[in-house]
Parts: sequence; C-alpha cells; structure tokens
Amino acid sequence: MSSPSPPPVLLFGYDASTFTIKIRHCLRLKQIPYTFIPVPSMLPRPLFTKTFGLTYRKIPVLAIGRDIYCDTSLITEALEHFFPESEGYGTLYPRATDGRDHRGLVRGWASYWTDRALFRVTTGLIPAAVWRTHFGVDRANLIGHPLDPDKLEAKVPENLARLDTQLSILEPQFTDMGEGWIFSTPSPSLADISLFYQLQWGRDIAKGRLIGNLTAGGTSDTAADGADAVFNAERYPRLWSWYERLERFMERLPDVEHENAEWEGVLKGLQESPALGRKSLLLPTPRNGHVELDEKCGLREGAVVSIAPDDTGRSSPTIGRIVALSPEEVVITPVELKDGLAQVTVRIHFPRVGFTIRPYKADTEAVAKL
Repeated sequence: MSSPSPPPVLLFGYDASTFTIKIRHCLRLKQIPYTFIPVPSMLPRPLFTKTFGLTYRKIPVLAIGRDIYCDTSLITEALEHFFPESEGYGTLYPRATDGRDHRGLVRGWASYWTDRALFRVTTGLIPAAVWRTHFGVDRANLIGHPLDPDKLEAKVPENLARLDTQLSILEPQFTDMGEGWIFSTPSPSLADISLFYQLQWGRDIAKGRLIGNLTAGGTSDTAADGADAVFNAERYPRLWSWYERLERFMERLPDVEHENAEWEGVLKGLQESPALGRKSLLLPTPRNGHVELDEKCGLREGAVVSIAPDDTGRSSPTIGRIVALSPEEVVITPVELKDGLAQVTVRIHFPRVGFTIRPYKADTEAVAKL
C-alpha cells in the first residue's frame, strides 16, 4: 500500500520582501519542494481573506496543506519539524563540531538580532523614492504614524553608520572560522541564513534594486552605490569572505521552487489536502502549556481571541477561536469575515513571541460576522 502524498507546501510573498527571502533560503537549504504564490506588497490582499479568512497583513505566510503558519520565527520551526533531517531533508540546526546543540541560541540570534535590530538598520537604507509612492502611505498605516520622505532621506547616512556599527560587532565572530560556519557548525544553520539574507537584502535595497517590485511599479530600480562604503572586502574581510562563501554554497544547491502555478489548481489541491492530525497540531516544546497562567489571561481552548504583532501591524488583528496552545504557539480557526466563509477550512498558527494574544471583546453575533 502506497504512503499518502505529503501536503502541498505554499509560500506566499513578494520578491522584494525581506522575510520572504529568508524563508526561500531556508526552503532551499532544507531542500523542501514548494510552490511560490506572489501576493501584493501592499493591502488589500483578497487572496488571504477570501481563501483563508486571514486578516494578518505581514509577509510571508506559509501553508503546509491546510495549516497556515505566520511569522518566520514559527515558519522555520514548522519546516524543521515536518521535514526532518531523518527523512532526508537538510537541517536548520546542525550540531556544532564539538557536539553541542545551539538551537535556542540560533533562534534568539535570528529573532532578536537579525530580524529586529539589524532589520531596523537595513530598512533605513531604503531610497527616498520608495517613500514617495503609495508604498509609503501603506507602510505608514502599518507602522501607525506618518512617514516623511525628506526626513528619511536625510537619515540614510546615519543608518549607514549604524550598519557599520553592526558589521564591526560581527567581524570578530568570523575570526579563524576557516571553512566552518557561525557557532562552529559543519554546515550553514539558521544563524548563517538569518545574517546572510539581511545583508543581501540590505545591499540590494540600498542600491535601489527590488524597489520596483516593492512599490508595485510606483518607482523604478536604480544602481546607486548603496552600502558599498561600509560593507566590502577591505573594511570587513572576514565577514565578507563568509558572505561570499555562503552565497556560493546556496547557489550550488538545487532549486526547489515552483513558480507560475495556476491558482485554481493550487486551490483545489488545498481543499483536498488532509489537515495535519491532532498529534501534530502543536510543534514540540520542552513543556506543555501552563494552563493556570493561560486561563488567568483568558486563553483556553474554545476562547475567541485577537492576535496581532506587538510591533507593527497591530491595527490588523486576526480574530479566531483557540484550537490549541503551547508555551510557544497558538493555533486558531478564523471566524467568519464580512465577505462570508473562507474557501478553505484552515487552522492558523502564530508564535507567542512577538505577538499579543488577548480575549476578543464582542458579543457572539458580532464575532460570527466580523
């Protein structure tokens, strides 16, 4: 008897999205075949609301069959769990050459340094032409305050100096590395991918590459000097050598991305895909959820909650009913939106780090027709 085929893996994003680039690299490193579904860089995204009942506005979003994962900090964990090294896939968490497991440190490196502190610096290198398009209005709504293109343009030298500070901090990490990788692993880990994608995107965006895609044609790509003054082989030779070595490593890996898929066929495949079983609903954690604390916060199975990032995008929460909860993850089924029922019955997974989860204050009728 043949084993059931694995559920489809879909990555929703756009080419100029920093974090879409991160997950593309992770999928290639792990050699997981997937289909890339382009979505607009700005709202509205009816594909999400109509297909999944998902109002979350950040990108990327990953689907493993009918389970939807939001935020790259959780997406990477899902990829590692459902596509393990024991089944022939690559790993985001190779052990160090001395046998130590640095997974927690690597996750923190990504979540608290490259994805936040370093990202705030690289976004400061975006050319002012971008902020003068409708993209600037959209991101002002995301952030929650107006963006002044002239002031942002004047701050680019300051942000280049901040990038130089980050690179200066990083350079000693690569001393005597040889052919190894960050945290002394024999192959690249999520730590390498997380630093690489930020530097790669930062270099490109500072030069004016990708800005046509970023603004949906609101401006055109350019070829400025960008960050070359601070990130180059002479100023930071060890970091530069590692960067070029990882670039070559990734280029040699087989491409696992399928593009230009016909959406109706993809949608049919999703609708027919079996949901991940209850046993696989939550990603593994060292301990189960702290039921007493969660209940004091109004978080229990069946409760209707509002979930939103704790930094930007707080004005576009996702409302749903809790299906499962762990110390690191919350899984919900979305409530019916004003447009009606979603085309695909899904479960939506969010990380608890970086997100605010609170009971939704509304009467039953309002919840049903939100």
